[in-house]
Amino acid sequence: MKDDGNAQKVTLRELILRMGRSSHREKLRVAAEFLTVGFCTLAFAFMIVGLSTSLLEKNAAGTRDFVEYWASGRQLVHHANPYDTDAILALEHSAGLHSGTPALVMGNAPPALLLVYPAGLLGPTPGVVLWSLFLLACLVASVQMVRKMHGSPKNHLHFLGYTFAPALICLGAGQLSLFVLLGLVLFLRLERSRPFWAGASLWLCMLKPQLFLPFGLVLLAWIVASRSYRILVGAVSAIGLSALAVEVLDRQVWKQYHQMMSALRYDMLPIPCFSIVLRRSISPNALWLQYLPALLGGIWALAYYRKHREHWDWRTHGLLLTMVSVLVAPYTWFIDQVVLIPALLHGVYVTRSRVLLAVLALTSAVIEVVPLHGIPVLQSPFYLWTVPAWIAWYLYATRAAGPAQASAAQRDEEEGRTQTNAAIESPVGSSV
Repeated sequence: MKDDGNAQKVTLRELILRMGRSSHREKLRVAAEFLTVGFCTLAFAFMIVGLSTSLLEKNAAGTRDFVEYWASGRQLVHHANPYDTDAILALEHSAGLHSGTPALVMGNAPPALLLVYPAGLLGPTPGVVLWSLFLLACLVASVQMVRKMHGSPKNHLHFLGYTFAPALICLGAGQLSLFVLLGLVLFLRLERSRPFWAGASLWLCMLKPQLFLPFGLVLLAWIVASRSYRILVGAVSAIGLSALAVEVLDRQVWKQYHQMMSALRYDMLPIPCFSIVLRRSISPNALWLQYLPALLGGIWALAYYRKHREHWDWRTHGLLLTMVSVLVAPYTWFIDQVVLIPALLHGVYVTRSRVLLAVLALTSAVIEVVPLHGIPVLQSPFYLWTVPAWIAWYLYATRAAGPAQASAAQRDEEEGRTQTNAAIESPVGSSV
């Protein structure tokens, strides 16, 4: 009986010690979460204040990429060459572009001029405000649609999409990459229920087609294999109509675009991205090296599609495909990484790890404050690690999420048929 009493005392002592250790770990976890949320909130608040303040400055239009879109739109409104470097530079100087800065000429193909044409109807100051509001609307709409595709979980994890560093920097620069994000999300949202409009939404992705080379290759293979020709009809219709409309505004626009691209050679600029760094490191004049990663990415993409073609799902398989497409793009800027938001939010919704959520939030917040140390966002090779880091995070976050993905896909199919399940709780919503 005495031995049993001692054993009971030892067991009770061990239980108390374990409870103490558990309580200590819980306190550390709460403290770590508090510090993480606090740092991320401060970084986000700083970015918002900075963006709002800069937008109210006198020459706000001339300090961001919007000025090149406004100048091209202005030229088109007056039936002048929207790619005329000298005329563009004069307009940009009138909008506040610093003297000595070379002309910022819009490098997007002529159909994109329809997007900037309305800006040309306004002055630079009201134009930049309206443009920024449209970009913000694209970000909000995209994040909300991704959230809805995951069952509208009753949490605030979608805020990670709003605070994603490339999105905030893109918003501050006035870059149209957020329109590209909207096009991608619309395709994912409509592909099952409205294939024609899903195809038409790809027009926005074509604003920067270099970001979707492996993605587009698999898309064509999938369209043929699944006979989803309505998507192809939608895409061709949107591209064809926009090309026809812009040619009505300027019959020489394609010739003017070709002349500008031949003179400026955007593909030869020292952009800090993987493909260009590869070419410049091995043989600066060997342009084929710049397209080699995209070729290898296309081969991988077709093999990946072949492996999963029997149960291919653009809302899951297409996300990794998007990330790889951005990684191997022949040329891409840091702000183009906004198109990775659907993939990262998918990882956010399916992971059960608070640590992974904290890692994503902290990484984004650190990027937001790095420019304070004098590292330029668009010109520095410092950011080369970001796309591989996002891919690694996504793979780790989704590594054990097979059942959750299947459940989400089934729920989305039911939503497309009945339009009544938008409020279904996420299968992992209660775990975060």
